[in-house]
Amino acid sequence: MPAIITAITNQKGGVGKTTVAAALLSCLHQQGVRVLGVDLDPQGSLGFSLGLDIEHCQTVYDVFRGAAEPQDIIANTETCDLLPSNILLSAAELEFNKPGREFLLKTALSKVQDRYDYIIIDCPPSLGLLNTNALTAADSVMIPVQCEYYALEGVTQLLLTIRLVQQLFNKHLMIEGVLLTMYDARTKLSVEVQQEVRKHFKDKVYKSYIPRNIKLSEAPSRGMSIFEYDVRCEGAKAYAGLAAEVVKANRKK
Repeated sequence: MPAIITAITNQKGGVGKTTVAAALLSCLHQQGVRVLGVDLDPQGSLGFSLGLDIEHCQTVYDVFRGAAEPQDIIANTETCDLLPSNILLSAAELEFNKPGREFLLKTALSKVQDRYDYIIIDCPPSLGLLNTNALTAADSVMIPVQCEYYALEGVTQLLLTIRLVQQLFNKHLMIEGVLLTMYDARTKLSVEVQQEVRKHFKDKVYKSYIPRNIKLSEAPSRGMSIFEYDVRCEGAKAYAGLAAEVVKANRKK
């Protein structure tokens, strides 16, 4: 069977998209699952956080412009296989303006999809062409929501974008789940945000939530996933629970 493709997206920055992607990829890989990460953010944060030299390798940008095949540029990291990105991808919005540009990623992934069980796309903090490509290629969407003020700010617009992509490019796209990140049980705010998000999205919210944890912040700067950096910390335990939920949910489909 071809891989299940999940896009991790929220146009609001700083909600933990890249941390979620890296942790899920690492946890699934350690369980023997064949996983591919796709860095669709021109900042290249996913590749950097996994220890890849993103400035001196071919990237998704080369695939999109027809200068490379996806199977030839997949980087092998300690954590997973990765289609990397760097700042050159920021030109995509202007450079790729031909009909069918929304399907660039879908076309690329179709060439490698049979090699993997899961493909996880780390999306940029915007709702432009790159995000549309991710939603067009994906089977499902995971939405990280930060447990802070204005947690749901922008999510309404994201939901409208998802519906538009469903209508125009990918009728099978579904919301897999909403993930609460940076949760601090000691604060009244985190508790209130969790209640608000669960009230709004109901059973679409994962039971697992990601706590504020210093180890989660330190791991990317070491070029390591949280499971390589400190598998016993609370952040790693939370992500292990999330990975179990993801696998269980997909087994039921």
